[in-house]
Amino acid sequence: MEAEFQKIKLRPVPKVKRRAPQPPPASLKLKPQTNTSATTKTTTLTTPAKLYGKDLSEYDDVDVESLLAQLSPEEITILAKEVDPDDNFLPPDQRCSYECSKDATGPLNRKQLIEHINKQAIETPDEPEFEPYVQGKVRGKKWVPPPRDAREIEAEEQIAIDMGDEYEHALNDATQEEIIDLAAILGFHSMMNQDQYHASLLNKGQPVGMGWDGITKSTQQKLFPMDPPNATDVEESIKRVKDDDSKLVDLNLNNIKNISDEKLEQLFAALPQNEHLEVLSLTNVGLTDKTALLLAEAIEKSKTLRVLNVETNFISPPVIVKLVQALLKCHTIEEFRASNQRSAVLGNKIEMEITDLVEKNPSLLRLGLHLEFNDARHRVAAHLQRNIDRIRVKRLNQRK
Repeated sequence: MEAEFQKIKLRPVPKVKRRAPQPPPASLKLKPQTNTSATTKTTTLTTPAKLYGKDLSEYDDVDVESLLAQLSPEEITILAKEVDPDDNFLPPDQRCSYECSKDATGPLNRKQLIEHINKQAIETPDEPEFEPYVQGKVRGKKWVPPPRDAREIEAEEQIAIDMGDEYEHALNDATQEEIIDLAAILGFHSMMNQDQYHASLLNKGQPVGMGWDGITKSTQQKLFPMDPPNATDVEESIKRVKDDDSKLVDLNLNNIKNISDEKLEQLFAALPQNEHLEVLSLTNVGLTDKTALLLAEAIEKSKTLRVLNVETNFISPPVIVKLVQALLKCHTIEEFRASNQRSAVLGNKIEMEITDLVEKNPSLLRLGLHLEFNDARHRVAAHLQRNIDRIRVKRLNQRK
């Protein structure tokens, strides 16, 4: 078996060396070759490359899989050590022919290993310096900048601008504060700090004791009182929507986070019967897909709703498509906002669906959605502009 393995053992193909030019045999007659150059070409005969006494072309039909199937595991291991698979997806231990035959000394103790490395680093002496360091002593050649080109100096001199005696006299007599104000007006931001720049623009006068080399100080932050919480009574608002209160035109429930799903369902169930509510704001109230689908059904039956805002909630992109689709059946909504949801990116498919639905809507004038793709943004903006232009022309005709 070892002899058979030696026959199929893979080795690199030997390089075929060219023979020295020899005269052709008497039996082989070559036609003379004409050459117009000074050198003459000679014809050489070479034998085809062979491997183990056979031409390389004879190995093309060899079934390598059948030969490997005849090898024993030991012979395959020997063959694998001599052949590099050259596959980047294989781990390094399978590509390397080295095999460690030593037994493990025990489990890895990381703390003990680090202590041993630190101990070796401390105990290992430093390499002695050939020349001790002496402070202030210059060794070797000191770097000297090369002389400047005369053409550069001449170009800088030509850049000088003659402003006239009047302007030069004014600048020579100007104070530092006046020069800073002039630099701010001309837009030379790098010549001053932020406090000096803003003081010049607002005409407040330069800060005392702060010149060209002055260090800007952090501006004291202005403390603004926090916005008061939304004091809207949710239950009372739902009751007014059910009773179709004529004074309830704008309902703002923004930032009320304790609204339960049951109350939202009651509100959405009362919307179709209401004929006075025009603006509904539900920003940051914890709307989910379940309640948003109920809102979509209520939008389709709404008669007076003009502005709908459901920003900063937990609505998924497919449900946003449902809301935009519901706007087609409600011809009164002019503004719809639904940005900053659970998914920051809608995706190309969702954006194209929203674009197609918006292009079919003749009443929508403003859309608050972040569209990532340029095609969708341009198509939506163009359609909304057409709707605005059509309504403006219609109003002008009515006035006439």
